[in-house]
Amino acid sequence: MASLRGYVGRWVVLSVCLGMVLLAAGGQRVAYGQSVTGTVTTGTTPFAEAVNPVTGNVYVANANSNTVTVIDGATHATSTVTVGLYPDAVAVNPVTDQVYVANYNSGNVTVIDGATNSTSTVNVGSQPNAVAVNPVTDQVYVANGDSNSVTVIDGATHATSTVNVGTTPVAVAVNPVTDKVYVANGSSNTVTVIDGATNATSTVSVGTTPDAVAVNPVTDQVYVANVTSGNVTVIDGATNTVTSTVSAGSLPYAVAVNPVTGKVYVANSSGTVTVIDGATNTVTSTVTVGTGPQAVAVNPVTDQVYVANDSSNTVTVIDTEGIQPVPITMRVAGVSDSLTTSTAN
Repeated sequence: MASLRGYVGRWVVLSVCLGMVLLAAGGQRVAYGQSVTGTVTTGTTPFAEAVNPVTGNVYVANANSNTVTVIDGATHATSTVTVGLYPDAVAVNPVTDQVYVANYNSGNVTVIDGATNSTSTVNVGSQPNAVAVNPVTDQVYVANGDSNSVTVIDGATHATSTVNVGTTPVAVAVNPVTDKVYVANGSSNTVTVIDGATNATSTVSVGTTPDAVAVNPVTDQVYVANVTSGNVTVIDGATNTVTSTVSAGSLPYAVAVNPVTGKVYVANSSGTVTVIDGATNTVTSTVTVGTGPQAVAVNPVTDQVYVANDSSNTVTVIDTEGIQPVPITMRVAGVSDSLTTSTAN
C-alpha cells in the first residue's frame, strides 16, 4: 500500500509539472464566466478550508462550533463532523482520502475518513495552529504554537514524533518533490527547514513576524509573508538561501502560489492582494479585495484565486483571465454578504 501511495503521490506532482510544460508549449486554457452555483451554510466562524481534488469534497473548519462542514463540491450538499475544541486548520491527503484538523484548544488532531466521515484523534503539542500533508510519504506535519515544535504524524499508523523548531511556529508548508517541510516561526523571525526523511533541521532568517509560508514544487522556491516588515522573503529550496525580498502591502498575513503560472498571491490586511511574478520576483499588480483579508488559496487548474476577508465576511475571487468584476452573493455562517470577482493582470 505504501508503494502505491508513493506512486500516486508522485503522479500528482508530475501532473502539475506536465501542465506547466503544456502551457509553455502553447496550450490554451478556456476562460469561463462567473456564475452563482449555490449558497452553502457552514458552522460558526469558518476559519480554514481544504479541498480534496480527487473527490471534490470541501472541508471547512468552524472554530467556534467545534465542527467541520463537509461540502459536496458537485451538489453543495453538506454534512457535519464533530471535532476537537477550536479547530483552526485543516489539510487533506488526496491519495488516502484522510482529512486532518488541528484543534487549537484541545491540543490534538482529528482525523476524518473522507469515505465515511468517521473520526479518530491523535494527541499533538500545545495550541496546534497549522497542518500540512505530504501525499507522497503520507506524513502529516502539525505546528504547535505554544510548545515550539512540530508533531509528525504517520498517516498510516498515527504514530508520532516531535521536531523542535523556532519560537511560536504559526505556519507550515510541504514540498512533496524534495520532501522538505517549511515552518514559519512568528516570534523568532525564522523559517525552520525540516528534512522529511531524517527530521534534521536547518534555519533560515527571514523578515519580521513571518506569518505564512507557501512552496512552489515546480521551481523549488519558498515564499514567506512577513507581517511587520510588510514584505515577502523568497528562499531557494535547493540551497536554503534567501534570494530576494519583495515588498508587499501593509500587514501581509497570507500567501499562496500557482505552480502552473508561477504567480504568487499575497493577502495584505490593508485590503489588497499583491501579485508577484515568481520568475522575476517583481510585483505585477495590486488587486483591491474586501476588508481584512486573512487567507488566500489558488486553484491551479482554473487559475482562480480565492481571498477570505475576515472583517467584511466576504470572499473575493480574482480571475486572472481578465473577466470583469461581477458582484454575486454567497452565504457564510448564515450571513449573506457580497462575493466580488476582480481581475489581475
